[in-house]
Amino acid sequence: MNPVIDAMNNSTLRNPVLLIHGIFDTKAIFKTMTSYLTQRGWEVHSLNLVPNDGRLGLERLAQQVADYINHTFSSEQPIDLIGFSMGGIVSRYYVQRLGGIERIQRLITISSPHHGTLTGYLYPTLAASQMRSNSPFLQDLNQDLETLNRINFTSIWTPYDGMIVPAQSSQMPIGQEFTVNVLVHAWMVSDPKCLVRVEEALNAPLKTLPTPVSPTRVSRAVSFSKKAIAKPLMDSKFRGLFKQKISKLLK
Repeated sequence: MNPVIDAMNNSTLRNPVLLIHGIFDTKAIFKTMTSYLTQRGWEVHSLNLVPNDGRLGLERLAQQVADYINHTFSSEQPIDLIGFSMGGIVSRYYVQRLGGIERIQRLITISSPHHGTLTGYLYPTLAASQMRSNSPFLQDLNQDLETLNRINFTSIWTPYDGMIVPAQSSQMPIGQEFTVNVLVHAWMVSDPKCLVRVEEALNAPLKTLPTPVSPTRVSRAVSFSKKAIAKPLMDSKFRGLFKQKISKLLK
């Protein structure tokens, strides 16, 4: 028995939830969401990404997420991750590039610039440049979106977003998507409509993946089938009966 697999396959258990904030924010932005989820039975965690002004690249901020998870949770503990704005891209990098795919069961991004944002050109920082449309960073990350199909992935966004431009950049061609009509980018983490969608995504049953069949098992099955077919064909008695059946049909 593998305790990691057993725990991750048990969808009746509520995982701890880790909240990742966006650029210029701190974990304080999640005050309302933390209270909302805690009241409904979730164990909620958050951390401050340092620095929060984009001077560090997103990959280094993602390493902070990895370090927090490794120091806070046991290796057997699966986790649900929620990233707001830049935090969604940081969370994706952790999942897709730093081994988080083995720890995370649900990833929810809220108003994240998955395909870049024009506002990234307003700030001369590394993280901001990585969130520009068609940046090498995003192009690389978006090359293997299928990785996210191994977990429950949800994107929540608003068409009125003035920080993610165009707002449709928060959409993803995979997973589940919720559109909520919220007028201000920062309100997404506290608006009741968005919180309901977050709760819905966290309560969703885990995706069930087919168990891969090893090449050895396939080879053995094929070998067995060939032997099973070949044996009766080689049997003279069988051949005789077969010829008799054919002769009767042709008469």
